[in-house]
Amino acid sequence: MTMISVVVPTWGVQGYLAEALSSVLDQQTVDAEVIGVDDASPDHGGEVLDERAARDSRLTVVHLATTGGPGPARNAGLERATGEYVWFVDGDDRIVPGALAAVEARLREEKPDVLVVGAARERWNRSVSGWRTPESASTGAEPTPRRKTEARSSLEALTRPAPPLGALIVRRQFLIDSGIRFRPGWYEDVAFAYAVLTEAGTAATFAPACYIHRLDRDRSIRTTRSPRHADAVAQYDDALSRAPVAGAPPELRRRALDRAVTELLAIVEDDSRVPHAARRAMFTAVSQLLRKHETGGAAGLRLKLLAADSFAAYRALRGVTGLARSARRVPRTARARLRKPALRWYYRWQLRRPIDESLAVYAAYWYRGYACNPAAIYEKARELAPGVRGVWVVKRGHRPLPAGVEHVVAGSRAYYRTIARAKYLINNATFPPEVVKRPGAVHVQTHHGTPLKTMGLDQPKFPASTATFDAERMRRNIAKWDFSITANRHTTLLWDRQFPIRGETLETGYPRNDRLALATERDVAAARAELGLAPGERVVLYTPTHREWHATFTPVLDVDALAEALGPDTRVLLRGHYFYGLAGFPPLHPRVVDVSAFPAVETLYLAADALITDFSSVMFDYAVLDRPLIIFAPDWEIYRAVRGVTFDLEKEHPGTFTRTFDELVAAFRTGQVDSPEAAGARARFRARFCALEDGHAAERVVRRVFADV
Repeated sequence: MTMISVVVPTWGVQGYLAEALSSVLDQQTVDAEVIGVDDASPDHGGEVLDERAARDSRLTVVHLATTGGPGPARNAGLERATGEYVWFVDGDDRIVPGALAAVEARLREEKPDVLVVGAARERWNRSVSGWRTPESASTGAEPTPRRKTEARSSLEALTRPAPPLGALIVRRQFLIDSGIRFRPGWYEDVAFAYAVLTEAGTAATFAPACYIHRLDRDRSIRTTRSPRHADAVAQYDDALSRAPVAGAPPELRRRALDRAVTELLAIVEDDSRVPHAARRAMFTAVSQLLRKHETGGAAGLRLKLLAADSFAAYRALRGVTGLARSARRVPRTARARLRKPALRWYYRWQLRRPIDESLAVYAAYWYRGYACNPAAIYEKARELAPGVRGVWVVKRGHRPLPAGVEHVVAGSRAYYRTIARAKYLINNATFPPEVVKRPGAVHVQTHHGTPLKTMGLDQPKFPASTATFDAERMRRNIAKWDFSITANRHTTLLWDRQFPIRGETLETGYPRNDRLALATERDVAAARAELGLAPGERVVLYTPTHREWHATFTPVLDVDALAEALGPDTRVLLRGHYFYGLAGFPPLHPRVVDVSAFPAVETLYLAADALITDFSSVMFDYAVLDRPLIIFAPDWEIYRAVRGVTFDLEKEHPGTFTRTFDELVAAFRTGQVDSPEAAGARARFRARFCALEDGHAAERVVRRVFADV
């Protein structure tokens, strides 16, 4: 039996449907059953389904004679499903790459009635925000299946917002036995989700985001102004009328009713959804719902007016309450409004105070934490310039800093005071535009990689990569730099045009690579021990880069298949790019380890016997170790066209260049990665890009920047 049936209802989503289908059918490791339901769509949606079905036998298409809405369309797909579990994927949403394999593995292990997976919400502008399963969000740990033995645990689901429908993978036999189906009308996903969560005998959660939900697509139900939003009342009525609710303790039923009423009144009062002329009728429907399910009499004036269906009095109370609440909030609102101007005033005042000649501020990756070239300079400055006090700027919720490292939190008074008074400001990215370059202050731009891709003021030549690019802001930032650090001549020549500074270029090598250049066998053994790696196993590190055309982490290499192909003596370490911290999940193979959150990438380099990457600048760092280095670039032409490159990596690669999975595996199996040809290519690459990496780059920077100390 097929493990998962994916049901995709289609109406008015012709522009998104191909992507939704591909997100399921293009996943390599699972042979899923997909059922596309054409809900008599007036556009080309039905044709898109038929065309894809003609190319892929795993897709079955159902054409409905008349439009019934998403609920009946999903029911039609459910009737055709044969899988043990059913996953409902809207035609304008999509599944994260690799999610089917991860979900299937969890289902086989746990066998719950319902698996609740993490989902991410994507807005109209392609920005993605996260959503996590309730249990994982509250505990921070991966939960185990929950067997509900009393009505209390069932009803708890009704006291929280319903999860996105795409976050539920439901056992088909459970739906058959319970008779749970989608109701007609709008908000049918709410009733279905609550029904499943309250009646499931067992439930499990899988926290990683596996589903991408388009939250506010134009012409979707949630962005349409219509009286039909009143359908939500019937959907909540269905959820509150479920058998487990009737037997629940009164306080839980009250909480569930409060949740429903709160959600419904929010819809009533939403001018973008409910027309003014339709609000009275929907208010009456909510009033009837409250009276139907109220057990002890409505508490509070607001609910009493709702129970009495006193719409005019309710609106008057809302107006008075709003005014009173606003009055009470005046001091708090005033403080909130004054906070930013007050901090700006405080910063300007601090700028008038004398520069602290012995204070240095350090930052990395937009205040993400302690890392990269600034960390190496900080450590060397503590040794060679002990009279300089170093302070790091970090965001709230940052990774733990090493013991003894002083820091301030971005946006705090201490931050503005420190950044205003510091003599030295050292960063591998950019400080915010409002940070003033004071006369006498020294700004050091360390950067964070040798450029394969086009960067800086050359980037507008490739407009597909400039969605967030602001050339004027970049020019203002560049004007503040007194020193720009480069790792090699290649970088110096490029950045003289891409980041033209009036200050001094320090062609010193990269301070962060000193650790690699000076590493001993003892350092390598310590790194492997820290990662729990066995002495005899071969370790392959895979570090894919960011691709501007992917909103979420979309790996081009199946690391699970790679681990299997390379054999039992090989362990694969997966290091995802830091831009993709939202939607993703751990690999499944026991010999694959996700090290994306590991703080020190240099430790990973030391532990690895070989590196696989694509277009990431990690290749220039890892080459310092003179170990096998393999480029896996199936989309090389796309990257060149979209991002632009500074040299032909295919011809000037650092050892081995592969385009397909089979070529990559063959390169290891045949020994090509260790061949004389690979060693020769690596030597030429090292001569061009690593000639300055002698372990003393940080010292050269510190002695030049802190020359007066």
